[in-house]
Amino acid sequence: MDFLRDHSIQNELFLIFISVFLGLCIGAEREYRNKSAGLRTFILVCFGACLFTILSIKIGVDDPDRIAANIITGIGFLGAGVIFKGDNKIDGITTATTIWATASIGMAVGSGYVYLSLLGTVLVLLILSSLNYFQKYIDRNHKIREYKIVVSSKENLDYCEDLFKVNYLKFEIVRQQFSKGSSTTTWILTGKNKRHEDLIQQMMNDEKIDSFQF
Repeated sequence: MDFLRDHSIQNELFLIFISVFLGLCIGAEREYRNKSAGLRTFILVCFGACLFTILSIKIGVDDPDRIAANIITGIGFLGAGVIFKGDNKIDGITTATTIWATASIGMAVGSGYVYLSLLGTVLVLLILSSLNYFQKYIDRNHKIREYKIVVSSKENLDYCEDLFKVNYLKFEIVRQQFSKGSSTTTWILTGKNKRHEDLIQQMMNDEKIDSFQF
């Protein structure tokens, strides 16, 4: 009996160390990209999910999925903490979903599905790294950016539209503010990243554009 108990403890410790290692792998990738949740966060998420799963199997004999279900709920609150609104988009969603996926990997380890957790870790790292280049490709060819442009008269709004058309940028007015002697318009422009850079250079040297920001 003592031998079986010692063997069980060694097996559980082995699973815990695996969860720490897998959390470290994912956390290192997030730390490298300087995301809001880094190395220690992912190690603790994976380790905590693993340990809670082991405990749910041990103490929840009649209802082992009760604690496991609450792990998912707790991870949901944790992930919500890294989501915040940027200037024109929501940031942190990828980090939040990575935390969620890391918890599932920790649960797989705690349940004894080591090979499944290893496969999950490899897939997470592939998605975060390789698809990042694909995302950059899309961003280069379909860049969406918000501009706030100040001009001296309302008539210059038509001039701005002509400027966008010359640079092959699709445009949409978000809001406008008029005051004596000037008007401020917020635009959403869509097009290739190079077209945006060309537009910025033109507006910097354009006397009809009083000021702009993006």
